[in-house]
Amino acid sequence: MDGSMSRRFAVCGLTGLLSLGLAACSGSDSSGVGKDGVVTISVNGMPPKTQALDRKWFEQDVKAFEKSHPKINIEAHEGQMNPQTFSAKLAGGQLEDVYYVYFTDPAVLIARGQAADITPHLEGVPYVKDVKPEFRKIFTGPDRKVYGLPNGQYSLGLVYNRALFKKAGLDPDKPPATWGEVRAAAKKITALGDGTVGYADYSKNNQGGWHLTSWIYSMGGDVAVKDGNKWTSAVDGPAARKALTMLHDMRFTDDSMGSRQLLEIADAQKMMGAGKLGMYMAGPDNLPTIVKQFDQKYADFGVAPMPGGKATLGGGNGFMFNPKASPQKIKAGIQWVQWKYLNPDRKAFESKRASHSDVPIGLPLDHLFGGAAADTWDAAEKKYANVPQGNYTSFVKGNDQLEQKVEPPNAQQIYAELDKVMQAVLTKKNANIDSLLATADKKINTILAAAK
Repeated sequence: MDGSMSRRFAVCGLTGLLSLGLAACSGSDSSGVGKDGVVTISVNGMPPKTQALDRKWFEQDVKAFEKSHPKINIEAHEGQMNPQTFSAKLAGGQLEDVYYVYFTDPAVLIARGQAADITPHLEGVPYVKDVKPEFRKIFTGPDRKVYGLPNGQYSLGLVYNRALFKKAGLDPDKPPATWGEVRAAAKKITALGDGTVGYADYSKNNQGGWHLTSWIYSMGGDVAVKDGNKWTSAVDGPAARKALTMLHDMRFTDDSMGSRQLLEIADAQKMMGAGKLGMYMAGPDNLPTIVKQFDQKYADFGVAPMPGGKATLGGGNGFMFNPKASPQKIKAGIQWVQWKYLNPDRKAFESKRASHSDVPIGLPLDHLFGGAAADTWDAAEKKYANVPQGNYTSFVKGNDQLEQKVEPPNAQQIYAELDKVMQAVLTKKNANIDSLLATADKKINTILAAAK
């Protein structure tokens, strides 16, 4: 690494951080601006060394950004959001000026005053207003001020095996649009025999609760609702009963989910990669794992929107700004986030760069924009696509019609409770759904009482 690169990726030692603070580390005053007029900002989100290609591209992007923004210096750190250490890092002056968060984080951070208001600095920033309102809303506080910017999102749908669909006499270009159609297709696929399973779902390591939440959303229900400042459980309702009844009947009446249960994501991916699974709930980002780990072809898989036509569980990530950062640092940080992550004009360059590797181009991911910005983004992906984009047509069209609902507060604790419900329904033929939901409802209310 040459001298200029070591300047870009300099990381202060812990002793320096505690005794001198970030300003001393960067050789600038408290505003972060050095004598040469260069503002230094620390950012995280740099890929680890184990992700060699992604890290290489990140470093190239930092170098290109600094060349086009000579008054901004980037100190890049590895790491993302860690709730266990976040508050301590902020209090100790170790939190980056620009820090990575998940969609479940902003509301809590805004309420605690742990994110800077960036509203005054957004005027004239390219493409910010082109971000879809539902994603901008995640970073907007009750005061209608903006505290961050998204940079990626996902939503769950239905990953399916097109080859098995054809073999079972189903049209792979018309995947199931309702859960009733999923059930019917699963029975036909299972009837192929030889250990083939029509539909699989998770039920352990909090993944069962995650998927049950998405089932409930897809049927118009909620897991938790907010009244004023208070959250309460909504899990004991008709949507959850309908979802669990469907799962129970597919498992025990139709026998279309196989006898092996207590599954998690790796199990479903392995089954799909072995050609023994027709469908499972997942996002498009599962496809590279299936194809690469199990030597499959993208042509044999498709993605459909969440059945039901009501809603899907979505998530994502973005960047927020240290409340102790100076206005100069915040302005510089916004420029970095916009240039690196919210820049449809760079999409053609990024797609061309990735086209020389085995990175899939053209999966239906990160559709943060609407309007002309989305058209620019999509045109670049289409030009360099190396996956069969036609296999995802129904997902792209259908997903735009669905409400994107984020995870409930204290999600992982809630999912742990809902795992128990999924496990019972998928392993016990005589499972009492009403009793299971009543018990889960009480425990989730206790969990939500701690949500601030």
